[in-house]
Amino acid sequence: MLRIVVKWIVIPILLVSVLLGCFIWFVSQGTTGARHARGAIASQPIPATAVADRSERRQRAQTAIFDDTAPSSQILFGDLHVHTTYSADAFVFSLPLIQGEGVHPPADACDFARFCAELDFWSINDHAETLLPWQWSEITESIRECNAVAGDADNPDTVAFLGWEWTQSAPAAIAGDRIHYGHKNVVLRDTEDGNIPTRPISAGAGGLFSSNFVPRWTIPLIQASLTLGDLGNLEPYLDFYRYTGELSKIDYCDPDKSVRDLPANCIEGAATPDLLFEKLDDWGFPSIVIPHGTAWGVHAPPQADLARQLEPGMHDPKRQRLFEVFSGHGNSEQWRDTRDTAMTDGGKICAPPQPNYLPCCWRAGELIRERCGDIPTQQCEERVNNARQWYVDAAPGTQESVVPGATPDDWLECGQLSDSFQPSYQYRTRMSAQYGLAIRPNADSAFRYGLIGSSDNHKARAGPGYKEIGRKAFGDAYGVRLDWWNRIRGAAGERLAEPVPPAEAKPKGFDPGSERSASFYYTSGLVAVHSPSRRRGDIFEALEKRHAYGTSGPRILLWFDLENAPGAPARMGSDVDLSQPPRFTVRAVGSFEQKPGCPQHTLDRLAPERLDRLCLNECYHPSDSRHTIERIEVVRIRPQIDPDEDVDTLIEDPWKTIACPSSQDGCSITFEDPEYTGEREHLYYVRALQEPTDAINGDPMRCQRNADGKCIKARFCPASGPTFDPDDECLAPVNERAWSSPIWIRRK
Repeated sequence: MLRIVVKWIVIPILLVSVLLGCFIWFVSQGTTGARHARGAIASQPIPATAVADRSERRQRAQTAIFDDTAPSSQILFGDLHVHTTYSADAFVFSLPLIQGEGVHPPADACDFARFCAELDFWSINDHAETLLPWQWSEITESIRECNAVAGDADNPDTVAFLGWEWTQSAPAAIAGDRIHYGHKNVVLRDTEDGNIPTRPISAGAGGLFSSNFVPRWTIPLIQASLTLGDLGNLEPYLDFYRYTGELSKIDYCDPDKSVRDLPANCIEGAATPDLLFEKLDDWGFPSIVIPHGTAWGVHAPPQADLARQLEPGMHDPKRQRLFEVFSGHGNSEQWRDTRDTAMTDGGKICAPPQPNYLPCCWRAGELIRERCGDIPTQQCEERVNNARQWYVDAAPGTQESVVPGATPDDWLECGQLSDSFQPSYQYRTRMSAQYGLAIRPNADSAFRYGLIGSSDNHKARAGPGYKEIGRKAFGDAYGVRLDWWNRIRGAAGERLAEPVPPAEAKPKGFDPGSERSASFYYTSGLVAVHSPSRRRGDIFEALEKRHAYGTSGPRILLWFDLENAPGAPARMGSDVDLSQPPRFTVRAVGSFEQKPGCPQHTLDRLAPERLDRLCLNECYHPSDSRHTIERIEVVRIRPQIDPDEDVDTLIEDPWKTIACPSSQDGCSITFEDPEYTGEREHLYYVRALQEPTDAINGDPMRCQRNADGKCIKARFCPASGPTFDPDDECLAPVNERAWSSPIWIRRK
């Protein structure tokens, strides 16, 4: 009997185990996988006549809105935040199981910027934490090739900048004692050998991708499990596992050596901003460092605070000249005094709802209240209070499990800014641009940054916000493939009327693409500069001087000047010594309405299959009609003199709202601040709001509201899962907008 058991049960099990182990090892090593190269860039630039027409159209609008001599500078549009699938997260998003399109190498970013979006400039910003040395070489060569095709060096069709993203992060699930500094894009002025770092500088051990979310020994098992979900299409997975295998064999550089003494084949780390700035100083090459996605709660924990970045050494005022206020990952502009929790003598409790803000812990209690049915009121209230407190006490990642069977729609708008334009998901208000401009933790520290937009697109699509199409291609919404999801998702759970204690709450094993986060991915922002020419050096200098502004995607023309500055009017981004009340002029012209399809010069230069895959057969294709500017909003901020001053009293948004006439020629207004005395510093910036047009995720939770504007029913916009509709672009009307950089005034 024992012999039979061994022969027919034990031995087959052992054989299957060995074969499964070999399969897991084979998959995890990516032995037959291939590297994906930088790709081939289209060999022809945009015709010089088309580039000239682009400039002439903007000049014509500028001439119409100025009633005197127009400025000599021109407005150019770009995107300083573009990822290819050389970024590890972008590579994951490209896999078939995540409904990916396949790889998008650096050449795709160049061709998209040039032909699909027709940008004047752009930069590549893959995550340094996961860049292999050969990838950095490929990126560098691709950027050089992109510039080599650009035509006349004094009047290129597009300027490509070299850069990377420094991705430090401390999300709530792993924050502990780690301080969250957030993500920063580094953009270099030059591209030639000898004028660029040998390797990008990552956040090293402080980086998002170095966090030990799972034990290292489980990674091969996870990889094999993913592959088993798509056995008919192994090639892209093997390519990815080859890449991760190479990445696991690369060592961090010696932190005690000078940057110039390090070998090329190591990953350089700078765990905190001061170390990043020191290394950039050691290299000595011109560069700009741009904080981005700061209020995005996916990575920033609730306690994240920009004030920590004004501690000694953590801010470099000569490099951190700009702030990405808007991207495809949302708006990080506005300060709101929102709180999820409050402190009492008994400890931390759930904070009550505030204007336009519903704490998720409070919503947890209301969900339980809705299930009370006929139970006694006192017992119901006890359960409601337990749900609120247990949500507060639960570990990050398990909090929603306190309410059994709750669906994403059940949570309504909790944790979001309901009155904000396309806000970041799980908004962190102390990481907002306005908060950063208002705070002064000590007399020697201050943020003086201009406001810009960019895309943060992870599919090599630079500036895809010219048309509101392709929610998952032009934006970053993603999710596991529907057939696979349906096999693993299981039941949502019984909707019990009693909350689950924190000790029993389990992590939610959900697909991010099916959850509310997918409703908070947008298409793209843009950065605009007032530059004397299209040359690389002039664009970079305009960025350094903060003669720049951001838009939510459309190419709105914007000028913001201090008319009575000493000597001559001062443009946006200026820092002015002024003792008298300031007088400002704002001029804004709406973006062009778009024609369908692509212009002929693009059709002549991109093959049909490339045009389809890269541009979705839709390019920047302006008509002769412009959208109108609806109104101008002025924000006034009086930065702290004392760090104990309440910033809520110092940020006035809007301080003024001025309606504009309905005219395609734009809007020109002048205003003064008679309250200014020069006794303390003031800063002003403006928003130009365009007439309403449809935008992807324009209303992120698509709320049904009562007479008071309160969300009473939500219908989020998933990117996968049982309610996903691939034809639903989740459009809703919004006022697309442009944000000027501030003008600072004080009597010195």
